[in-house]
Amino acid sequence: ITQPGWLTRTFNGDSVIWALVVVFMIYSLLAVYSSSVSVAYLRHGGNTTYFLRSQFIILALSLGIILIVHYLPYRIYYRLSGLLLLFSIGLLALTFVIGDRINDAVRAIYIPGVGRIQSSDIAKLALVIYLARVLGQFKDKLTDFMLVTRYMMIPVAVVCGLIMPENLSTAVMVFGISMIIMFIGRVPIRFLLAYVGMAIVGIAIMAGVLMLVSDDNRVKTWERRIQSHFSSKVDDDSNYQSNQAKIAISTGGLFGKAPGGSTQRNMLPQSNSDFIFAIIIEEYGLLFGALPLILAYMVLLFRGITIVRKCDAAFPAYLVIGLVVMITVQAMINMMVAVGLFPVTGQTLPMVSWGRTSALVMSFSIGAILSVSRVVNARIRKEELPEEEKTDEGERIYEPAGA
Repeated sequence: ITQPGWLTRTFNGDSVIWALVVVFMIYSLLAVYSSSVSVAYLRHGGNTTYFLRSQFIILALSLGIILIVHYLPYRIYYRLSGLLLLFSIGLLALTFVIGDRINDAVRAIYIPGVGRIQSSDIAKLALVIYLARVLGQFKDKLTDFMLVTRYMMIPVAVVCGLIMPENLSTAVMVFGISMIIMFIGRVPIRFLLAYVGMAIVGIAIMAGVLMLVSDDNRVKTWERRIQSHFSSKVDDDSNYQSNQAKIAISTGGLFGKAPGGSTQRNMLPQSNSDFIFAIIIEEYGLLFGALPLILAYMVLLFRGITIVRKCDAAFPAYLVIGLVVMITVQAMINMMVAVGLFPVTGQTLPMVSWGRTSALVMSFSIGAILSVSRVVNARIRKEELPEEEKTDEGERIYEPAGA
């Protein structure tokens, strides 16, 4: 039996996904540095590499998380899914009470020694893992409306309800991701339509309550963003971010202005996070910026589906499809916002935008996907061995530790 090389032994799982991780990190370092040079110079005493160093540290930590998590047996997520969900709900509630107000919204909580944590990112991940467990656990009972409502819809409603008062776009995204996962999990469409109707009513009720309780609420922000998205006034101040992003994209053209050639980075707020896709197109163009990134996320989705087809159990299959849907949906929303197809939401581009909590959560997600892939690939290799080679020694070589 041929011993695998050290690279194969260290980076197990789907090799295409590992390659995508490298692609995302390269784009991230180049785009974050270019888009944040001016801001870093002004805010950090002329240190133009501040955000580059910060992102390099985050990406190095992210790679470490992916590496560690992909060695962990995915079964532990099944056992801990309930506790993770309860922890994330508690963190959301705590954020709602004592969170830091940033850009007129309370979205993060400061933990001494750790920094600001975006609790909604953690809750999104915990909810996906929980739904994967419940779908696997009750896969033969999904025609029971009360059961689906009790074990799936109520947790989804609680998480989205805690996020919505301060961040409607994230709450809608989390709800949409949950509906997609439940649809893939074969929850009847009539149930999902009923939940969508309930959600619309719930948003209307929540908006009414917020308007009655206080004049200083997020409802006006929701209205302004929706109205500005459909407004035809180019000089409307509420359309400033979107207009600057469109200028960046249009001037980038097919081939871009070359790395570091962006001019809109000096005028576009959140150019290194929410609107980094526009800067990438401005500098690298449609052919070398937009299309490769879109293709990368689509390949990630395809590889996730390929892993799901190889799974011989329900939970790992739902876990993988849930996580790849979460990543790709967020990526598509970020890109649609940048090109003006969706109202401004404040969602980052997974594994590319500058950030902390979002990058670490996405890294954990990719690590979990690779964990399932690692075990699945080991099982397939073992099954393909000739009978005379299926010895204890062969199992030690082909079966990963902890699988």
